[in-house]
This record gives sequence, C-alpha cells and structure tokens, in this order.
Amino acid sequence: MLVAAAVCPCPPLLVPEVAAGAAPELDPLRAACLDAVAVLAAARPDRLVVAGPAPEDGAGGYPAGARGSFRGFGVALDVRLGRGDAGDGTDGRTLPLSLTVAAWLLERTGWSAAPVTGLGVAESLAATDCLAAGRELAARDERVALLVMGDGSARRTVKAPGYLDERAEGFDAASAAALGSADTAALAALDPATARELQAVGRPAWQVLAGAAEGAGLSGRLLYEEAPYGVGYHVAVWS
Repeated sequence: MLVAAAVCPCPPLLVPEVAAGAAPELDPLRAACLDAVAVLAAARPDRLVVAGPAPEDGAGGYPAGARGSFRGFGVALDVRLGRGDAGDGTDGRTLPLSLTVAAWLLERTGWSAAPVTGLGVAESLAATDCLAAGRELAARDERVALLVMGDGSARRTVKAPGYLDERAEGFDAASAAALGSADTAALAALDPATARELQAVGRPAWQVLAGAAEGAGLSGRLLYEEAPYGVGYHVAVWS
C-alpha cells in the first residue's frame, strides 16, 4: 500500500556540479526537493520505489545499487541507487537520467530509511499501462513510498528547449493542481499525445503515481511550481 509519495523534476541542472555557475538560481528548487524526500523518510516505508521517465531501452526495473553517471554532462560524478551490489544495473544497463537525478537526491539526503529500487517508465507508455504499473507497485509491500521524477512542459517560453506553445502554461497549471491536491483522477486523465507535443516528460511517471495511490486516501501539498529556463518544474508531497 502506498503510504507517501514525493514528486520532483529531473533536470541535470539540479546537481550543482552540473549547473556550475548557474547553481544558485535553482537553490529554492533543490531545497524543495530535499524537503520532499524528508517527507518520504518520515513515513517509515518498507520500500522506496523511484519512478521516472526513460527511453524505450531504459524502461523496466532497476535494483538497489544500480549506477548512474553525470559524465555525459562533463562532470566526473557517479551515483548509485540506494545500497546494493547491482554493478552497472540490470543486464548491464546504467540508470536513465531521471533515476540518476533521483539517486543523487537520495545520496544528498543520506537516505537510509528503507531499501530502494527503481522503475524506468517508457515515455510512450499508455496511460492505462502506467496506472496498472502503479497499482502493482503499491501492492508489493505493506508500506510503499514513491519518489516520482518528471518535468512539466518544456515549451513555456520562446527560449525554452521546445520553443513556446500557448497550451503549455495551462497544461502545467492543471498538472501542478493535480499533484498538489493528490487528484489521481486528474492525473490519470492527462492526455499522452498532448503531453508529448508539449514535451512534458513527467506524464507517464505521474500516472504511475496515480495508479499507486488509488484508494490510499493520501492528501497532497505543492512545495514548488516555477518554470525556470522555460520548463515547468513541480515539487509535491503526498502523505
């Protein structure tokens, strides 16, 4: 059963070594993410599952100890997902970026509250399949917590990675409202095609959360909602 959840964005710029001179600009976002992880620890779960978007070849489960790296961003920084002896991950795979950022967050907080596993959610996964995956995760242990990684639209401004789309602000506002109020029905109703057009990569992981939280009776709280660099970033906690 799901007892707590935290929602965080997954830009590599969240890591100060990657952000370099721009790091102070995201200090409020980092603080909100660390506060969200603290809520998970306070829930005293039996297991923490980290879920985040992944390319098709990075989808699936990752065991404790799976490795991720920021070397592709010019930084000699490697991380591991919790404690374990997974080597490079399942079948030799390294963590996708979203789970790599999550692993960094957990290391930053010194996470030791519960064993950790990961789930890379294919960005093309249908909403019904995301919901089903979430229900399965919640049923695995008596007390499950979720750390859900994912960004909102990357089309909020003309300087955004995907350029400006007038629909992006409304999509992000609706997503933030749903995440902040633990509205599972609203998250389940997010349209995958629209999310893809708006480059909102968090959609599948948010819908995994919606499936996991069905019937759990959790309440939500929004800790952060901004769009630096033209990308929507939301931080929320469910408990």
